[in-house]
Amino acid sequence: MEIPVIYEDNHILVVEKPVNVPVQEDRSGDADLLTLLKQYLKVRDNKPGNVYLGLVHRLDRPVGGVMVFAKTSKAASRLSDSFRRHDVEREYVAAVRGGMKDRSGRLEHHLAKDRRENRVSVVGTGHPDGKKAVLHYRTISRSGGLSLLSVRLHTGRPHQIRVQLSASGCPLYGDQKYGAAVNRPGQQLALWARTLSFVHPVKKEEMRFESLPPPKKPWSHWPLWEKTSALR
Repeated sequence: MEIPVIYEDNHILVVEKPVNVPVQEDRSGDADLLTLLKQYLKVRDNKPGNVYLGLVHRLDRPVGGVMVFAKTSKAASRLSDSFRRHDVEREYVAAVRGGMKDRSGRLEHHLAKDRRENRVSVVGTGHPDGKKAVLHYRTISRSGGLSLLSVRLHTGRPHQIRVQLSASGCPLYGDQKYGAAVNRPGQQLALWARTLSFVHPVKKEEMRFESLPPPKKPWSHWPLWEKTSALR
């Protein structure tokens, strides 16, 4: 499996995660991104023994786009702290059914996860398992019953974007879990991690990386999809 490398130095590895690949080993037994990258580094650098690669954040299996991994334990600790403090800026593009009431805005819900069913629900503020989830969205384009949104996360809850947009009446294109009423089996979930910005854990420099979704349906629905200026 070819995994595009966006950036690499002695401390971090930034890649473009392929869609439908789990980030780490799960019950499916399918090849996972973390193991594949460790194997890639081991072979490329002819390293004996195990290769260290720290997982500091995650993307849902159906989601593609920018991810950063730590190549040292020090970098892993510092990057994990950055994610925990919400010092990392994450932007996604999402293709959704319908259109949001306002062209841009803030969504705030409380979410609770059923781990047995691997499903997240919107709950009341007093729910014992509820955790606050906040995101901002902006409508880039709307046509043919679909909207292209830019989404910025302010919290990192499981399935957060999928659940919050669905709860707002605009489920993601292809999302069978939170939009089964309007999506067909086999459609690819249309959520892409487009940009990732953070302070380098060792060099202390501002780093910004980006990736665009492939020119396939539904992204190809928008003629200007590949012009990054349209997504800024």
